[in-house]
Order: sequence, then structure tokens, then C-alpha cells
Amino acid sequence: MKAMVLAAGRGTRLKPHTDTIPKPMMPVAGRPLLEHIFEQIRAAGIADIVVNLHHRPEVIQNYFRDGGRHNIRLTYSFEPDLLGTAGAVLKLAAEFTETFLVYYGDNYVELDLPDLIRSHRQSKSDATIAVFSCEEPHRSGIVQVDDSGRIFNFVEKPDPEIDVGRLANAGVYVLEPKVIPVIPAGRAVDFGRDIFPELIRNHFFLQAYPLRAAVYGIDTPELHARLVRHLAERTN
Repeated sequence: MKAMVLAAGRGTRLKPHTDTIPKPMMPVAGRPLLEHIFEQIRAAGIADIVVNLHHRPEVIQNYFRDGGRHNIRLTYSFEPDLLGTAGAVLKLAAEFTETFLVYYGDNYVELDLPDLIRSHRQSKSDATIAVFSCEEPHRSGIVQVDDSGRIFNFVEKPDPEIDVGRLANAGVYVLEPKVIPVIPAGRAVDFGRDIFPELIRNHFFLQAYPLRAAVYGIDTPELHARLVRHLAERTN
């Protein structure tokens, strides 16, 4: 099994910190966030990881190199123009010929990754999306599910006046290769905004995997500080 970690974002809301480093290299508990993510993926038994790059790519490449120091095998995919979360996967379609993992490199997600993968295989879904209960649904991609956990609707950053629930996309997916041909070429394409709704329209089986713990993004200095505090409290 292979994993794709999305690390190409510019991190504009974290300036000036991200003037010199990519967003996933922001320090968390004394190490880059990306290092925590790689360790979590490796602990789940996945050693082959592809990372897409755009802003300050040399910082990630110089720090991790081929991944050997972390007992992983890293492949890099440079994007001169950002392709979006799904477009990044399409560019590397030849890498993903069997079930694969997608993990957003700017989120710290506390989850049992092996159990997520088991759940995906047991459900025989085309895509399994880790979800969590969020406080501000209008800032997230929201999934709506039936009683069995099957996703029947996906709304990216819904209107605050419309109640579509609070189950938010955590940015961790297990996908089957059959979803890749749905991704259009030639433009930037996102899973939440474009591909998941299209998969639902075409009767693909999307399953939700509810998380018991929180998801910590680092989009702003305040959110980054929140994650830093959380990890400090957990280790004390």
C-alpha cells in the first residue's frame, strides 16, 4: 500500500513564518508537522510515501531526503502550478494501482490508521473518509451520512444559514484506484469541492469513518498555537 501526503500549499495565512518554510514544516512539539505525519503512516505499516511540493520544495527535500532516516521511501512530485488535492493524485495515477491512502499534510489527526484501513476493506467502499464533529461547519467540508455510515452528500464550506450537520472532512482518505479516472485533467481539482460530489452523483460507494479525537489544522497562527498547547498538555 502507498500513501500520498499533500504538502504543496502556500500557507499564506501563516505568514511570515511560511515565507521561508512550507506550511507542513511548521514546528510542532519540536519537530515539523510533516515528520509526525510520516511516523504515523509508517507505524501503520506503509513505507512508500509520495509527497507533492510547490512552495519552498527544497526545505522538505533537504530535511527528509529519500526518507531512509525515517524508515520510509519518499518520492517527490513538484507542481510548478498548484493542481489541487485531487489533481495532485491524478498527476501520479501510475503510482496508485491498488488501495491507497491520502493524508493532508497540514492537519494533525489523532486516529487509529490501521483501523481506518481495515474499516475501508471490510466495507468494500470506493472511498473511506475520516470525519469528525466540528464546531464551525461553514469552514469545513461537511459530509451527510445515512444510518449505515454511507455518505450521500458532501458540501464544501456550506452557507452558515443552512444546517447540513457537523460531520467534517478530516483530510485522511483511503481510496480505490477506480476513483482516479473521475478526476478531470487540465485544471486544479479538489477532492472536497469537486471529486467527492461527483463520485456521489455517479453512485460510487463513499463511507464515513468517525473519529473519536479532535483534528487540529494549522491554517493560522492561532490554530498552530492551539495544536502546540494540546500536545504540550498531552505529554505533561
